[in-house]
Amino acid sequence: MTHSGRNALRAARRVVVKIGTNALTHATGRFNREHFEALGHDLLWAARGRELVVVSSGAIALGVERLGLPARPRDIPGKQACAAVGQSRLMQAYEDVFGGQGQAVAQVLLTHEDVQDRRRYLNVKHALERLLAAGVVPVINENDTVSVDELKFGDNDTLAGLVAGVVEADALVLLSDVDGLFTADPRREPEARLVDAVDQVTPELLALAGGASSTVGTGGMATKVRAAARAAELGIRGVITSGAVPGRLRAVLEGQGVGTLFEPTGGRRGARAAWISHALRPLGVLTVDAGAREAIVTGKRSLLPSGVRGVEGDFGRGDPVDLADEAGRVFARGLVSYDAQELRRIAGHHTSEIERVLGYRYLDEAVHRDDLAVL
Repeated sequence: MTHSGRNALRAARRVVVKIGTNALTHATGRFNREHFEALGHDLLWAARGRELVVVSSGAIALGVERLGLPARPRDIPGKQACAAVGQSRLMQAYEDVFGGQGQAVAQVLLTHEDVQDRRRYLNVKHALERLLAAGVVPVINENDTVSVDELKFGDNDTLAGLVAGVVEADALVLLSDVDGLFTADPRREPEARLVDAVDQVTPELLALAGGASSTVGTGGMATKVRAAARAAELGIRGVITSGAVPGRLRAVLEGQGVGTLFEPTGGRRGARAAWISHALRPLGVLTVDAGAREAIVTGKRSLLPSGVRGVEGDFGRGDPVDLADEAGRVFARGLVSYDAQELRRIAGHHTSEIERVLGYRYLDEAVHRDDLAVL
């Protein structure tokens, strides 16, 4: 599987590449222009004969450098200020590398609200499609200048995974400061081995990835593994490899055995299913019985109130919620037909009893099958 998966990367026609802060800076956090130019040439090569989308970190780090600060600010306003100063410098760096070779680039800044709302999600999708059709390379970053905690994607790994779904990419390449996922932290354990390929992301695998450890960026290996796993669920191959080594991106797209390959675990999904499963933040959890789970997963049926065994969270009608089995395992996400208070009252009741319990009835379903995405 690994060999065929690597070969399949050579045929990828639409590729999303995420470049982390550590791949753009020195160990001190200062911008590494020589390395950036080498990476830029790899990106230019990738853009020839393919459609390329770049998700780039670095704005805050460049702002820290320009403002002469001793370290990255910890407070949100400080980060916003650094992002405002650094974003134009980041785009100028891309313009210098790409423009000199006649390749047009475009700046795209996003917040989570831009993909949480269905209409804005489609606006983003259509804009990116038009840019790619025109031969432009979109350079995407989180809009750190206006983002606050509740709006943030949290890291550009998550953003890259979402963007890969939005543009229905063939491949997602996450360029990190390490060679891939290891059996242990290679900086602490020299005997750690690189994981060549991942067919299924398990809790044990996430435990291997650990947490965030970067001082100049926000994402750790765990965020990269989760982003690759989400893309894999959408039928998109992912690779985590080093952005600090020139030529690695080219090696990935030539099918060479570098980094850690994440094989697709699901088939291609339509835009609405992808939006529900990956762009939305769930506001609650519905626990369902085994029969309801089987009906949803195997029978592609709606969730009826009779199958609901528990309701967690505070959500309104039409909000996104996770669906979990009675062991607590989340297996689907959907948009509810009733709010949390209503669902608590009708949980376990048959459809014919909804009006008697509530005094009214919106729909027969707690979550309609058209508003469901199995994870």
